[in-house]
Amino acid sequence: MKFGEHLQRSLIRQYSYYYISYDDLKNDLEAALSSNDGEWNQELEVSFLESLEAELDKVYSFCKVKQSEVTRRVKEVQEQIGRTIRQLDSNTPPTELDFEILEEELSDIIADVHDLAKFSRLNYTGFQKIIKKHDKKTGFILKPIFQVRLDSKPFFKENYDELVVKISQMYDFVRTSGQPIKGDSSAGGKQQNFVRQTTKYWVHPDNITELKLIILKHLPVLVFNTNKEFEKEDSAITSIYYDNENLDLYYGRLRKDEGAEAHRLRWYGGMSSDTIFVERKTHREDWTGEKSVKARFALKEKYVNSFLKGDYTVEQAFAKMRKEGKKSIKEIESLEALATEVQYFMLKKKLRPVVRSFYNRTAFQLPGDARVRISLDTELTMVREDNFDGNDRTHGNWRRTDIGVDWPFKQVADKDICRFPHAVLEVKLQTQLGQEPPEWVRELVGSHLVEPVPKFSKFIHGVATLLNDRVNSIPFWLPQMDVDIRKPALPSHINITRPGQDDEDDDFDEDDEDDAALVEAMNNNTPGNNLDNEEMVGYGSVPRELDELAEGRSPNHEHYQRKITEARNPLLKKYYELVYSLDHYFNGDQISKIPKGTVFDTEIKAPPGKTICVPVRVEPKVFFATERTFLSWMSIAILLSGVSTTLMNYGTKTTTVASIGFFLTSLITIVYTYITYNIRVVYIREKLAVDYEDKIGPPLICVCLIASMLFSFYCNVL
Repeated sequence: MKFGEHLQRSLIRQYSYYYISYDDLKNDLEAALSSNDGEWNQELEVSFLESLEAELDKVYSFCKVKQSEVTRRVKEVQEQIGRTIRQLDSNTPPTELDFEILEEELSDIIADVHDLAKFSRLNYTGFQKIIKKHDKKTGFILKPIFQVRLDSKPFFKENYDELVVKISQMYDFVRTSGQPIKGDSSAGGKQQNFVRQTTKYWVHPDNITELKLIILKHLPVLVFNTNKEFEKEDSAITSIYYDNENLDLYYGRLRKDEGAEAHRLRWYGGMSSDTIFVERKTHREDWTGEKSVKARFALKEKYVNSFLKGDYTVEQAFAKMRKEGKKSIKEIESLEALATEVQYFMLKKKLRPVVRSFYNRTAFQLPGDARVRISLDTELTMVREDNFDGNDRTHGNWRRTDIGVDWPFKQVADKDICRFPHAVLEVKLQTQLGQEPPEWVRELVGSHLVEPVPKFSKFIHGVATLLNDRVNSIPFWLPQMDVDIRKPALPSHINITRPGQDDEDDDFDEDDEDDAALVEAMNNNTPGNNLDNEEMVGYGSVPRELDELAEGRSPNHEHYQRKITEARNPLLKKYYELVYSLDHYFNGDQISKIPKGTVFDTEIKAPPGKTICVPVRVEPKVFFATERTFLSWMSIAILLSGVSTTLMNYGTKTTTVASIGFFLTSLITIVYTYITYNIRVVYIREKLAVDYEDKIGPPLICVCLIASMLFSFYCNVL
C-alpha cells in the first residue's frame, strides 16, 4: 500500500482536519515544477518551505492541545478515584455502577492516548515522505534543514511511559472494584534462580503505544518502587556481556550447545545504582529433563573490579550477609557456590566486557504472581565494550564510563553502536502441565502488532552486528533486518475501542466503504494524484496472483470458471471442467504460477563469508537410532555370510561357486554400513542439517542379492 492511500485509510475521523495535507503539498510541488518547465528555484523553495512550516505548526499545535486535554482528564479521574478510595470504608461505599463509570472514562482516555500516538507517528511519516519527494524531484536538499524544525517542535517524540504507568494503576484499581491484588512488586530485583517459558517477538515502533495500552487492560504495569513517582530513569536496564577473544560464549549460545553459558553484569536505573547483579544464564536441552535457568547474586559496584580479578573473595562478598542472618544458611551457601563458579569461570576463560545492551523496560505482571509476565523493551541499543581492535574502551574497568542511560548515546561513534529498530516483547508464562495460556495472550501474540522471532538474543545480535568482522556464523534473523514487520490490522477482540463503539460498527462500515471507493477513484482517475513509488510504506502492495494464492486458489481459477460459464456447448463445458480438475489434481491450488522474479521473505542469504546458524536440537535417542540402524544392517550382513558359509561347506561344487556372490554381498554390506554409520555420527555431532536418507545402500544391497541369486540359479542349471 502506498503512503497516500495509507494516510487516507488510517486517519482518525475526529482528527481529520489536523493531519498534514499531504496531497496538497504533493500537488503544489508537482504543479510548481510543471509550470516552471521542471526547474526549481529559490523562490519556489521558500514558498514550499512556508507551506511545510504551516503544516508543522498545525500538527504541533493540535498535539499540544490534545496532550493537555488527556493530562487534564487523567488528573480528574485520579481525583475521582481518590474520593472513591476514601468512600470504601465509609457508610456509603461506592457501588458497582460507580466503578463501571470510572472504567468507561479510563477506557476513553486509553483510546485518546492510542489515537494521539497513532496521529503523531502517521504525521511524522508524512513529513518524512514529502521531504524525500521534494529532495528527489527538485534537487534541493531540504531534509537536514527541516529536521531542525521538526526537532524544535517534537510532536513525534512524546513519551507516554509515565502516562501509561498512571493509567495502569488507576485501571487496575477500577477493574478490581477497589481491591487490587497485593504482593511483592519488586520481584524483578529480588529473584535469584527462576525458570520461565519465554517467547520473544519484535514490535514495530508504530505499534508500541497501542501494545502497552492493550496489555495494561489485563495486567498492571509492574512498579518496583511504589514509594516514589515514576521517572524515566526507573525503567532503564543495562547489561554488560562478557566473552573472550575467541567468542566462545557467543558461539555456544548461537548454536544452543548443551550447557552453553552467558555471563553478564546488570544494573537497574541510572549509573548511580550501587547494586550490580552478576548473572549466569545456562542453556539446557529438553532431553536432559532440565530447564534453562538464570542465576544471579548481587555485588556492590565498588567491589566488582576486585571480584572479577579474583582479589575480592567469595567469603568477603557474603560475610555481611552471613552476619546479618536475613537469609538461611542454605540460601547463602547456594549463592556462594554460584559466585565461586562464576569467578573461576571468568578467570579461567579470560572473559572481559564485550557488548553492552541498554533498553527501557515496561513490565506487566500481577504483584507477587509470576504466572503471566510480559515485558516490552524499547530503545534497545548495543554498544561495544571490547578492546579486540586495540581500542581500550573500558580502560581496565568492568564497563565503559563515558556513557550512561542517556539514549540515543550521540557521543558514541557509529561503528561502536547498534540502535535496534524494533521493540522486543517477551511473554513469560508459568503454566501447569496441560494448562493453556489466557485467551487474551494468545490473541495478542497472534495479532498484527507483533512478529515472532524465536530464540532472539540481545547478546547474540550485539556481537554479530558490532563484531561482524570477527564472527563466521550469524543468527538467522540478521539478514532479515531490512524486512518491514508491519502487517495489516485484522479484526480482533483485543483492539482498542471506545466505550459504546461496537454498537456503531454498522454505521462506520458503510462510511469505510465510501472512503475506500473515494481513494480508489482518486488514485485511478484524478490527474496529478497518482501515487508514486517513494510513497510506499513498509508493507508493500501484493501482486494479484499472490493475493489469489493467499485466498486458497490459483491465478487460473477465475480463468477456468469464466471459460466454464461462457461455454454454451455442453461438451465444451465438460472439457473445461475436466481440464480444470486435472490441473487442480496434479498441481493443487498453488500451481507454480507464481510470477517470475517473485522473492519471498523466507529466501534469505548469508552475507559473503558468513554462514547462518540455525540451532538444531540433537537428543540422545538420535544417536541410539543411528546405532540401531547400523546393527540392523550388520545383522543382514551376518545372515548373508551365514548363507555363504552354508553353501560353501554343505553344498555341491556348483553351490560352492555360487556362495562367492553371497560372500561379496555380505562384505559390501559390512563396509558400506560401517562408513555410513561413521559419517552420520559426525553429522549429528556437528549438528549439520543434511539429508540423512540412505538413497544408495538399500538399492545396492538388493542389486547384489539379486545378482547372487541369479548366479546361483545359473550355476545349478549348468
